[in-house]
Amino acid sequence: MTEVILALAIDYGVPLLFCVTFLSCLALPVPSSLLMLVMGGFAASEDFALEVVAAAAFCGAVIGDNAGYWIARGLGDQLNTWLTIQPGRAALRDRSEAFMQKWGGSSVFFSCWLVAPLGPYINYVSGLSRFSWPRFALWGIAGEVFWVSIYVGLGYIFADQITEISGLMSNLSGFIAALVVAIGLGYWLIRASKARDKANIGKTQPEPHI
Repeated sequence: MTEVILALAIDYGVPLLFCVTFLSCLALPVPSSLLMLVMGGFAASEDFALEVVAAAAFCGAVIGDNAGYWIARGLGDQLNTWLTIQPGRAALRDRSEAFMQKWGGSSVFFSCWLVAPLGPYINYVSGLSRFSWPRFALWGIAGEVFWVSIYVGLGYIFADQITEISGLMSNLSGFIAALVVAIGLGYWLIRASKARDKANIGKTQPEPHI
């Protein structure tokens, strides 16, 4: 994969980086992080200007985030109709909206870089739940600054070790994302269990005698 990305980066460079970071924010399986590392390495050897590489990655990511948000928001009415057909789906939608209202800003920020594999889905959830777009955009911009700085910066600093750095960062990002999902699922299961226990207790309590 690294050899293919190197060949494509040499031929298409900055436009390719913009397109790949854009598409990655829509959940398409493209090697955006690897390409940023590679382009950072090329910037270190002065094949490309570092500021141009960083700007292309940043603009592609920010535009991709907002495209995902507005695509989901545009489909919101149709999806809301589908979600409200069954109580379970409606409850899931309500919980998603409550989550975004409480944790939306920080979840957008961290999903851009710390748990990047979850980022596109947070974009879609933000749009579906009609989370405030100005807040979404500002938190997303802040998060993408970190994402681009980390990967382009590592590629620039460790230009001779792109493959090793790519493998390390991929494993680390995947582990953190899996850990977050596991914690979230565990928290949801605990709450669901407590709610079920309360419901069962309410059913078993004897009715008062009059």
